[in-house]
Amino acid sequence: MARPPVLPGPRPEWLKIRVPAPEVVAEVEALIREQKLVTVCEEARCPNLHECWGVHRTATFMLMGDICTRHCGFCNVGKGRPGALDSQEPQRVAEAVARLGLRFAVVTSVNRDDLPDGGSAHFAKTIQWIRTLSPHSGIEVLIPDFRGNEAALLAVLEARPEVLNHNVETVPHLYRRVRPDANYEQSLEVLHRTADWRDRHAPTLRVKSGIMVGLGETPEQVLELMIDWRHNRVDVATIGQYLPPSEHHLPLHRFVEPAEFDMYKQKGLEMGFQRVESAPLVRSSYHAGDGYGGPKAPVAE
Repeated sequence: MARPPVLPGPRPEWLKIRVPAPEVVAEVEALIREQKLVTVCEEARCPNLHECWGVHRTATFMLMGDICTRHCGFCNVGKGRPGALDSQEPQRVAEAVARLGLRFAVVTSVNRDDLPDGGSAHFAKTIQWIRTLSPHSGIEVLIPDFRGNEAALLAVLEARPEVLNHNVETVPHLYRRVRPDANYEQSLEVLHRTADWRDRHAPTLRVKSGIMVGLGETPEQVLELMIDWRHNRVDVATIGQYLPPSEHHLPLHRFVEPAEFDMYKQKGLEMGFQRVESAPLVRSSYHAGDGYGGPKAPVAE
């Protein structure tokens, strides 16, 4: 069992979680177990699990198992050699979306660098199944970088999600420590290619990315990253507080004050983002469906 993380002082009031609607949480959990699904809500120990399951009756489904081929120091998902893909998983995810009656579904995955396409075809099949069983539901996919494979990215885009999300996770200065198997420029290229495809084929698609703060970055570095996002035509940004899952994960450098999160939101809107979710408990899929159908943000000069 993982030991609790060592935090820089007691958790502030703005980071304390209230647990609503336990009976609905139990209902959603039972459905997830019945369908033999994995959720990032549980695997990443998301602080918003009870709100999303208990109030909004939603969950972020995690495809392709619970073992990741990468070794990010912030993540609680297991690392190692994944098993074979479950060909029935896309249909089961779609059945869960239909039974929950979701207006908006979020689907992510572990990294599967062991697969030639990184699992992109599995993403596409899941989108197609959700379209079949819940034709009025919006869909966000939170994808890995597919090791820069443009054809893999195209396979997901051609399945026509409403939102394509790829998190850069942190500022470039911290990449070697936080995301040792990833590359900041490659992640920006995923976002840039998505925006290019969006502009040619699907103008209502939203391009989204997110980061955690509290890992040792400065506010200036966060603002520079947000400029990079806008130069690559990202529409929606999420910024939330990093909370280490255990003492074996990257240490927390500081609790970021709510006023700093408010500053990032204000600056982001001034830069031209369509939407900026910036608050201590924000996670990349938190309230993901809010405003996804709004107008596309203009490109920053």
